[in-house]
Amino acid sequence: MAFARPLLRRPLSGQLLGRRGVCAGAMAPPRRFVLELPDCTLAHFALGADDPGDADAPDPRLAALLGPPERSYSLCVPVTPDAGCGARVRAARLHQRLLHQLRRGPFQRCQLLRLLCYCPGGQAGAQQGFLLRDPLDGPDTRQALLELLGACQEAPRPYLGEFEADPRGQLWQRLWEVQDGRRLQVGCARVVPAPEPPLHPVVPDLPSSVVFLDREAARAVLEECTSFIPEARAVLDLVDQCPKQVQKGKCQVVAIEGLDATGKTTVTQSVADSLKAVLLKSPPSCIGQWRKIFDDEPTIIRRAFYSLGNYIVASEIAKESAKSPVIVDRYWHSTATYAIATEVSGGLQHLPPAHHPVYQWPEDLLKPDLILLLTVSPEERLQRLQGRGMEKTREEAELEANSVFRQKVEMSYQRMENPGCHVVDASPCREKVLQTVLSLIQNSFNEL
Repeated sequence: MAFARPLLRRPLSGQLLGRRGVCAGAMAPPRRFVLELPDCTLAHFALGADDPGDADAPDPRLAALLGPPERSYSLCVPVTPDAGCGARVRAARLHQRLLHQLRRGPFQRCQLLRLLCYCPGGQAGAQQGFLLRDPLDGPDTRQALLELLGACQEAPRPYLGEFEADPRGQLWQRLWEVQDGRRLQVGCARVVPAPEPPLHPVVPDLPSSVVFLDREAARAVLEECTSFIPEARAVLDLVDQCPKQVQKGKCQVVAIEGLDATGKTTVTQSVADSLKAVLLKSPPSCIGQWRKIFDDEPTIIRRAFYSLGNYIVASEIAKESAKSPVIVDRYWHSTATYAIATEVSGGLQHLPPAHHPVYQWPEDLLKPDLILLLTVSPEERLQRLQGRGMEKTREEAELEANSVFRQKVEMSYQRMENPGCHVVDASPCREKVLQTVLSLIQNSFNEL
């Protein structure tokens, strides 16, 4: 690969020249960044003017991660606020491919952190990305990153940001792009502190990216996937066979939710047997055979698959509840909670607040009469998981390894509304849990 010019290895000295020989402090539009640190806290920063002036000192955590003696790089996958469904799917696939590549070769020695680029003011259009921290500040890392960008066929390509400090200790970001095999500096700007926004920057994007609030939004995502996932067409054909508006029958419908290893499978089967009810599962068996395929895809595709599975289950509920009670092993709440916990970086405090629209049940999806959430202590759940010996999905593995992710899933479950979840302690013996569940179902039936 030919380079337009070598990277300056000396410390920065106030003037950084862009492609046209001027400092690119006037880069537009202004962007802000949020970096998820190893302790699951978030650090916010922005790219400001070239003259430091009397600005606040940078977050010391950022100085430790972006400044010398190591070398830090940023990569964000471009997507515009008004991007259509196809553009969001392509961006998500590129992000996932970059993630896999950044875990191999010369990058293995580097620290890889989650980075989000966004516009201030609560606008949609956040860009997913990475911060790569090279402990050796080796030229092979930069070379490999540039080759990675040069190999990207998608347009627009990601930019490569490179962080340096000037003699006064101010942090700067150089911005590079690759055109026709040549590396070009397209901007530079000072790293300045940024306030934490009232809502996590990814929240405005949730309804269009992972928490689909109607059937057509999820369907549009899988429609974009039919050229590279043949099974997506089969899922769409099954969804299209289901009526768009279905009504619950005269019999009671109960959905039972919970993390893996909370006894959900055992309880749902026992409750179904006790009530002589039909037991349904989401995703339903007609698409369950393709679950592994979609679990390996980016979140937007994976969640669209599970969302459409709920609409297929809704059609089955409408049919079966006309003649007998129905018990559903997982339903929309599972789809939404895992999506929210996955997309929102940081700890519990960064989740959308209670009563946010993202927690509301979709208006076009059949509602159950009652939703029960089974819970056990983290210690008991881990003990049960160790005895199962079953293959784990990516999110199940994350639940086991990441206590913060598990807490975000549990909190999201408890914030779901219209209908909300009735929490059931599933730690006691199976008979006692079954008795509690049956009592709640009976009370719900009496209220109908």
